[in-house]
Amino acid sequence: MRTRWITLICLAGVLSSAVPATAQTDETTYVRPKEPAVRANLEKWQGYKFGLLIHMGLYSELGTVESWGLCPEDWVTRPGFDDYYAYAAHYRGTKARFNPAGFDPARWARAFKGSGARYVITSTKHHDGFCLFDTKYTDFKVTDPGCPFSSNPKANVYREVLSACRNEGLVVGAYFSKPDWTSPYFWWPYYPPKDRNPTYDITKHPERWRKFVEYTHNQIAEITEDYGPVDILWLDGCWVLPKSAITEKVAEFCKYPYDMDIDMKAIAERARRTNPGMLVVDRWVQGEYENYLTPEQRTPEKPLAVPWESCLTMGNAWGWVPNDRYKSGRELVQLLVRIVAKGGNLLLGVGPSGKGEFEPAVYERLEAMGRWLGANGEAIYGTRPVAPYQDGPIAYTAKGDTTVYAIYLTGDKETVLPESLDIKTGLAGPVRVTELSTSKTLSHKVEAGGLRVALPGSLRKSLAAQEAVVLKISRRS
Repeated sequence: MRTRWITLICLAGVLSSAVPATAQTDETTYVRPKEPAVRANLEKWQGYKFGLLIHMGLYSELGTVESWGLCPEDWVTRPGFDDYYAYAAHYRGTKARFNPAGFDPARWARAFKGSGARYVITSTKHHDGFCLFDTKYTDFKVTDPGCPFSSNPKANVYREVLSACRNEGLVVGAYFSKPDWTSPYFWWPYYPPKDRNPTYDITKHPERWRKFVEYTHNQIAEITEDYGPVDILWLDGCWVLPKSAITEKVAEFCKYPYDMDIDMKAIAERARRTNPGMLVVDRWVQGEYENYLTPEQRTPEKPLAVPWESCLTMGNAWGWVPNDRYKSGRELVQLLVRIVAKGGNLLLGVGPSGKGEFEPAVYERLEAMGRWLGANGEAIYGTRPVAPYQDGPIAYTAKGDTTVYAIYLTGDKETVLPESLDIKTGLAGPVRVTELSTSKTLSHKVEAGGLRVALPGSLRKSLAAQEAVVLKISRRS
């Protein structure tokens, strides 16, 4: 019996591992947006600090790592199959079985809101080309009659998720893959696929490439014009880029010898006519359409002076795979703190199963993050990084020039906090120190380079159970 799922590389960093870290975090080539509305939205986005990225598709039914089984590169494995074309037919044929009847966008959105996330990026299509919206330009979509879920009133998954998230007051964005491994304009069936790039020489068949560019523009227009306001257009598949944009840092990754320019200027201008100030994130393609950097499955070693977001998975994969290992609530809260202390945002990736349902563990982790942020979010949202950023188990954030937050990251096996904590802060003059979740004032004394804050015995045990403990240091007026 054929195995229904494949063990590619059960790491969410399939692509990021091939792209040098310096290419993902290179602040020296960052181009700040020129449009005032975009700059204003970017500043607001930097204050959100926490978002969610939702991956869903045929791979959710199969329990595989996204679309990568279709990629005929020699690092990909397909257990149960000894023939690529048999696998490809099996994968695409999953459309006839895709029926996520448990899809409940209202419940999703409540959980997203309850987690403390401020924005949600939801998938419209991954590299396989299967669309979760009612596109007019292909029948490889969830709303096609050949897909059993098409008869469900919530079949237009993208529309339903956006609507439910907006109802909860969340900022919304669209994930869209630039490459499309089912479109005949990208993978022309006349030639067999050899890697993730077009199957044909686009310089010899420019009319076919023009059709792909037109197809891409049309679909992006649908997702940014037909479903209400979209705040962020999050584009994946960085190897589809102008040849002139290939820098030394990504040259090893971008092997295709021809210019895969899809005219990002026209895409961005059209999308922003409907969505003024919309952020465009053409990932890892350095230039004016990468409004913020997106290191994947990693965080920068030091704070960056430009807007950035680490996109990391709650488990090991972006979508649902069987028996995934999810990070604990403590791990996730501390991950968020470390990222925010360096001035970034966390975009946390999760995915539902082919039934349209998240694992109970996902809801549990989201609830844990929401509880912590409900008590301590003041130290996260709208903050800025401040030296020393992180010193041992203590991370730092700040608001204005009068308030610093020292966030103590509790240990997994820590049952009682230390009697005192040494806080490094340059706040001048007398200060007040409070434990944020309890609002209790703590005694302290000034020492060289900062403060020594005493933790009363009544709090040391109870606070140790928290994922992180926040001390608010405020300059007295």
